[in-house]
Amino acid sequence: MKKRMLAMALLLAMAAAGRAGPLAGPGAGPGAGHEGPTASVETWGKTSDGETVQRFTLKNSHGMVLRVMSVGATITELSVPDAKGQVANVVLGADTFERYQRGYPTPAAIQGRVANRIANATFDLDGQTYKLFANNGPHTLHGGKKGFAAVVWEGEILPPAPGATTTAAVRFTYHSKDGEEHFPGNLTPSVTYTLTADDRLMLTYAATTDKATPVNLTSHAYFNLGGAGSGDILGEQLWIDADRFTPADATLIPTGALAPVKGTPLDFTEGKEDPAQAHTIGSRLAELKPMRTYDHNFVLNSGGKSLALAARLHDPKSGRTLEVLTDQPGLQLYTGDNRHPGLCLEPQHFPDAVHEPAFPNTILRPGETFTSTSIYAFSAK
Repeated sequence: MKKRMLAMALLLAMAAAGRAGPLAGPGAGPGAGHEGPTASVETWGKTSDGETVQRFTLKNSHGMVLRVMSVGATITELSVPDAKGQVANVVLGADTFERYQRGYPTPAAIQGRVANRIANATFDLDGQTYKLFANNGPHTLHGGKKGFAAVVWEGEILPPAPGATTTAAVRFTYHSKDGEEHFPGNLTPSVTYTLTADDRLMLTYAATTDKATPVNLTSHAYFNLGGAGSGDILGEQLWIDADRFTPADATLIPTGALAPVKGTPLDFTEGKEDPAQAHTIGSRLAELKPMRTYDHNFVLNSGGKSLALAARLHDPKSGRTLEVLTDQPGLQLYTGDNRHPGLCLEPQHFPDAVHEPAFPNTILRPGETFTSTSIYAFSAK
């Protein structure tokens, strides 16, 4: 798998600086307001197994706030100013760890070892058949019975990269043992959340293995740009830089084909220059029979060859706009249940790639490093 050199360079630069507590410099102390970037950590609870759960908080000078807990490296809050400067949480999340323990339905967690679906919960690799746990009908979804979203990651605050004083970052690392969820290889994934002064949230992924294994990592954050309590996302407008998608069967397993979006409810190519011209999420849901919801993988025009703008989401009421940049070849749009409280824009490799040789490769081998970067850039006017 090709290395994403830009992402890796950034990751290594931050890692070289080592572990740190709250960032030093202007705005680092309590009560400092919006003077500069800050990073802090607190104990947030314990799992049923007695493991300590931490929650990390990053802030920038514009009032943007990111909170991430160590279970699933899950975003619990991402507060962003609107056009009037009013700050609201734009990612569905809960205020207490106890709420997640009771089964919070939309956690913004990291999905893996393989995000999305593997058909029939099995795959062949290097002459061996691996039988996985079927947790989505006959298929494996988001890593199996206990994927990366349900485990405790080790978090550490990172100081700014050399020469950068306007970012705050936290890195989460997990050690997935050989045979975990019946996947081969000892895999060590990490994800670094970096909050910048220009209201960008960057997710930088990395992973190494000692045995060939499939890897597909993504964030399952549900966005609602209107903010918590603002209602559904049906009026938000979406543009996606994708002329094709991967058609799937009734169980959402791709057929292997790449089909044009033109003439279908999946055509979100309008509104590239003007967000106000983009289709709203709710305008064509009735055409999506029988589900009446989006749960589709888009083939990005960039091909996953470099970091590029993949999608733009705009909320006309609050004035907030979210741009998603990624170096991944696909983007999963998921609008959830019939209440539509939020939507997911998940940069990823294609679903069931282990069974489709023509799809971009998801097999990571010893000596290689998987790296990927996705950026969520916010603005308001």
